[in-house]
Amino acid sequence: MLRGEEKELAQEWVQDTAWLEKEEYEWDEDYMDCVRDIMEHPVFQSMDRFIQHGNTTTKDHCIQVSYLSYRICRKRGWDGRAAARAGLLHDLFLYDWHTQKNHIHGFTHPRVAMKNAVRYFQVTPHEQNIILRHMWPLTPVPPRTREGMVIVYADKFCGISEVCGRVKQAVARLVHV
Repeated sequence: MLRGEEKELAQEWVQDTAWLEKEEYEWDEDYMDCVRDIMEHPVFQSMDRFIQHGNTTTKDHCIQVSYLSYRICRKRGWDGRAAARAGLLHDLFLYDWHTQKNHIHGFTHPRVAMKNAVRYFQVTPHEQNIILRHMWPLTPVPPRTREGMVIVYADKFCGISEVCGRVKQAVARLVHV
């Protein structure tokens, strides 16, 4: 989906998490207009209690996936609003998947997240489809739309970056012992 320079820029962007720590996404008024209701909701805020990958909270992971997807879709003239909202809600499963002994979490959490999204927020059928199918190809049915595919790739990309950051730190500690 991403080619050449776009791919390199995305890799640099996702590896540099300073934007997340500085909350630069909050200065993007168009983005915040799409997601403010979700960002300010106590249910979304509660995702800060759960770790997603490495040391990254589920809330921060979802913000990263959301904003990366939003920027990619907007640049291409696609539905950035749907990508931004579905990106924030794609992991709205509201439990610590590391302690639930849920060995099929990867297969089941998209449906849990979609049900929670419908319960707590106004989500479109397009956004529901993106949330439900974001784990493709682990789950068998791919997203119907290009925005859905952007979320699939952004989610994998951000997750790998989060895990690799932790591995990189561990290797650095071993090397400098």
